[in-house]
Amino acid sequence: MKKNERRTILKAGLHGLVTVPVLGGLASCSDDQQAGEQPAPQIIAAPTRLPSEALSDSVTLLSGAPGNVLALTTDDGLMLIDSGSAALAPSVQLSLDAQHVSTLFNTHYHPDQTGGNALFGEAGAAIHSHEITRQWLSSDYYIPAEDRWVNALPGVARPTHTFRDKGEMTAGSETIEYGYLLEAHTRGDAYVFLRDANILAVGDVASPLRDPELDWYAGAWLGGRADAMDDILELANADTLIVPAYGEVMTMAEFQAERDMMWHLWERCSTLVSNGRSAQDMLEDGVMDEIDREFDDPYRFLYDVAKGLWAHYTNFGGKTV
Repeated sequence: MKKNERRTILKAGLHGLVTVPVLGGLASCSDDQQAGEQPAPQIIAAPTRLPSEALSDSVTLLSGAPGNVLALTTDDGLMLIDSGSAALAPSVQLSLDAQHVSTLFNTHYHPDQTGGNALFGEAGAAIHSHEITRQWLSSDYYIPAEDRWVNALPGVARPTHTFRDKGEMTAGSETIEYGYLLEAHTRGDAYVFLRDANILAVGDVASPLRDPELDWYAGAWLGGRADAMDDILELANADTLIVPAYGEVMTMAEFQAERDMMWHLWERCSTLVSNGRSAQDMLEDGVMDEIDREFDDPYRFLYDVAKGLWAHYTNFGGKTV
């Protein structure tokens, strides 16, 4: 299926598909596990200063939270892009030198990017996200790979401002553009573009450090990721700094190379899966040997690819018998 055909089907689903997280219908809890049950609480160590890097006069990158957190300094306080994990949120706060956070963007719902929402939301930050991310954060949800449920965030930690497609705002003298990246890593991914600073935060839609993750249970799939990476390239130019959720800041050329890898995998895997090939089949066929990158867990990646493709089989014409 060509890109424009796939995108037409995907964008039609923006309003036509249910966007509330699916709970008990697809996977049930074990006998001793109930919805809302959490694993043992994390032990939160004393906060420490995180590594930081100035990307411009007004933009600082914090790393190790456990991923990246961007901080834009304005006259009205700080604007953060992602908030780190709950365990490391105090370290994020310490590294910001106790400056007031007035605005927070979540690039998606995963707890390593939204765990600090409660800390900053309780202090008065306006939290922005895609509408589907707000829905995930407002509901208990199941993680099939770990066979456990995660509680909804408390009200103070949930996004207070949402969008469906694109939007724009100003923070001090900086123009902020943000928009939807459809079904790329989750089903509520967003980019945040600091247009004047030419810094583009893309969350886990870029993955130079870790194996690219497709949260198929939340609606992500390889075709959506490939299209989203093209959307990002249309925003960027040769001087844009592209900030992933994990890893070093990327140039446009580095991001282009990852995009090309994902498009190759999309073209190969979509054909194989539509003809009934499993993740193990694709691994044995040497699909992962065709790219210039070694994955930590290639089978897990291909498993998620296959699950996501079958979830969208009506979009790419897969055989169902």
